[in-house]
Amino acid sequence: MKRSASIRLVLAGGAAAGALAGCARPVRVSPESVYPNDFQVPGVGYYHAPFHAFYPLPYNSRDQVHGQYYYGGQWGPAPFQSIINVSSPTAEAAAKAEAARTDISRGGFGRTGYSSGSHVWS
Repeated sequence: MKRSASIRLVLAGGAAAGALAGCARPVRVSPESVYPNDFQVPGVGYYHAPFHAFYPLPYNSRDQVHGQYYYGGQWGPAPFQSIINVSSPTAEAAAKAEAARTDISRGGFGRTGYSSGSHVWS
C-alpha cells in the first residue's frame, strides 16, 4: 500500500508540473530585447548574435560531409569568430521571427489549405 501511494504522488506531481509548464507564455521577439547567441525560437531557428537575425541551424554548425561551418545564413571553411555573444535583432528579423513562430497559438478555424511541405530557408 505504501508503495502505490508514493507512485500516485509522483504521477500527480508530474502532471501538475506539465500543466504549469504549458501555461508559460512565450517571450515576444522584439528589436528592443537582447538575446544570447544560439537562442532558439521554435519554428524560427537559432539567433546568431553577431548577425542580428535568426537562422535555421545553430551558430557554427559543422557539415560533416563538406567540412563547412554555418553562420549568418552562409557556409564557411572555418568557424566564424566574433566577440559578440549577445545582441538585439534588427526590426525586420524580429518581425520575421514573430510571424514564423510555432510555439504560440494564433487562433482561427484550423489549417484549411495548409501544405505540410518542408520549409526552405535561403
